[in-house]
Amino acid sequence: MDIETLTETLQLERIEVNLFRGTTADNSPGRIFGGQVIAQSLLAAYETVEERVCHSLHCYFIRPGDPTVPIVFEVDRSRDGGSFTTRRVVAIQHGQQIFNLAASFMEVQEGFEHQAEMPPATPWQDLPDDFEMQKKAMENAPDEAKKWLSRPRPIEMRSMDARSYFQDGPKDPISQTWFRAREPIGADPHMHQVIMAYASDMNLLSTAMRPHKVHWQTPGFQSASLDHAMWFHKPTNFNDWHLYSQDSPSASGGRGFIRGSIFHEDGTLVASVAQEGLMRMRKAKA
Repeated sequence: MDIETLTETLQLERIEVNLFRGTTADNSPGRIFGGQVIAQSLLAAYETVEERVCHSLHCYFIRPGDPTVPIVFEVDRSRDGGSFTTRRVVAIQHGQQIFNLAASFMEVQEGFEHQAEMPPATPWQDLPDDFEMQKKAMENAPDEAKKWLSRPRPIEMRSMDARSYFQDGPKDPISQTWFRAREPIGADPHMHQVIMAYASDMNLLSTAMRPHKVHWQTPGFQSASLDHAMWFHKPTNFNDWHLYSQDSPSASGGRGFIRGSIFHEDGTLVASVAQEGLMRMRKAKA
């Protein structure tokens, strides 16, 4: 099975001035990966912006996406200002909003600089590919999980303190993962940003689950991304290795909150992420 090429599968068809249509590479029943809708919404916004770069985005997941039908992206050109450009994107399926995104763009500028240091981490060369590790854990997995885990992943990931999704055990709500795009992205810097946004939705809720002895296949466990925010600090080549350092300072009220910092392997902080997700056990029927 070939590895999905994100530069191709994320591409959009323009159907009107501010309307775009996107599809899902794997159109089997289930729900669309949230990172895909983030990336395609950002790409739709970029189609209406000239000579400015996204520095932040904020979005809400409203309904599960249906991978068997296209997504229509409607862009609202909220403002074209002297320094900033603002866009709002609504993703629609079956006549209903499934997702919305607000993004801000600005010209590249010089200014004050400081950043947090990259935390100590095991070098990516010393860690196994997560995909290969997960394949070894598939023998006793449910059929649906086997199908999901057997697909070649477009994002290569190598995790510290990696664990199988099918092994219980409380752990601290922190994680460190090296990741990058497996297939060449090309010279367009916007696509490197778009594909990094795609990958930014990975592992976040897993980090918040770690103290609670639950995983994606725990019977009765329910989880979903609720919102997602991302700040782009510096341009980067996402074919290079990046460290995704995450922590979850809070879980309460059926929700988990996670923060993430994305560092280029040279130590440059290139992006920051925050997400809140649904985390709860379904109540047993009386």
